[in-house]
Amino acid sequence: MVDLSTNYLGLKLINPLVPSASPLSKDLDVAKQLEDAGASAIVMHSLFEERIESEARRHDRFYHQQAIGHAEAESFHPDHYDYRSYQDRYLDKLDQLKSQLDIPVIASLNGISSEGWIEYGKAMQQAGADALELNVYYIAGDIEKSSKDIEDQYIEVLTKLRQQVSIPIAMKLSSQFTSPLHFIRRLEQAGANGVVLFNRFYQPDIDLETLLITPALTLSTSTETLLRIRWVALLYGKVKLSIAVTGGFHTAEDIIKALLVGADVAGLCSVLLEQGPQYLKQLLEELNFWLEQHEYESVQQLKGSLSQQYAINPEEFERANYIQVLDSYTPPDGVLR
Repeated sequence: MVDLSTNYLGLKLINPLVPSASPLSKDLDVAKQLEDAGASAIVMHSLFEERIESEARRHDRFYHQQAIGHAEAESFHPDHYDYRSYQDRYLDKLDQLKSQLDIPVIASLNGISSEGWIEYGKAMQQAGADALELNVYYIAGDIEKSSKDIEDQYIEVLTKLRQQVSIPIAMKLSSQFTSPLHFIRRLEQAGANGVVLFNRFYQPDIDLETLLITPALTLSTSTETLLRIRWVALLYGKVKLSIAVTGGFHTAEDIIKALLVGADVAGLCSVLLEQGPQYLKQLLEELNFWLEQHEYESVQQLKGSLSQQYAINPEEFERANYIQVLDSYTPPDGVLR
């Protein structure tokens, strides 16, 4: 029997399949189905600081400002002592998942201020989270900010939070850094326990009839995995951080490739939204079958064996691959060559 276990953020997991942050964790029954199907841990949907702040402003207007200019309105204030805020509901769900599941629960925080990262990170730890995933979803839209300014902002957030919490911290990053490897090493030095490669930035669209900017949500595809696989291959062995991949992992083949280059776990989202929690069983069966067929005794034996430092042709992960790809293209029949 193949040993599928892996280590991630200091947590001993029974296999490398981890449902990543998504609406699936909002429903306890679905979370239980994910666990029953083989999930080794679960990352909760994100807590958004913007929503907390927006709710606080609405609460203030509704309860404390409605009587301005109308003293008689004071008598119409509703009783709000049992009101559960967005943050309260998130922490309640975290507590519920921890009490009902046997697998680790990783809380996900998407903040906008240093104070928010610290306050809400501490609250998640107190509610029982096994680890924190910091989803620093930052769009570099300020022309006055340099790449170093943005990296320093991440480091500052991590450093301050690391001083306040003791549970493992994983930084979920975008691929849009000038030197990802150097930056990840800085994160390790600042106290990160792991990195998640990579965040998916959702791009706004334009409605040509209304001329309004509209949100556009598209689920991932397996083609997106190649970017993650390449950077994990370049990163493996250069830091001691745990490495997770997320974004486009739909098949056992996708997951095996990520493990071969050095990933500890694969985060799954779109495929579970499309196929349902039970699809985890199929992925685990296919992963186990492939390992047996190729005479691997464990995931640990497989991990990192095709990273840049162990690859037969390590330059394939760098510029040489770019040249070969261009030279290998063959136009379809009938197209001018």
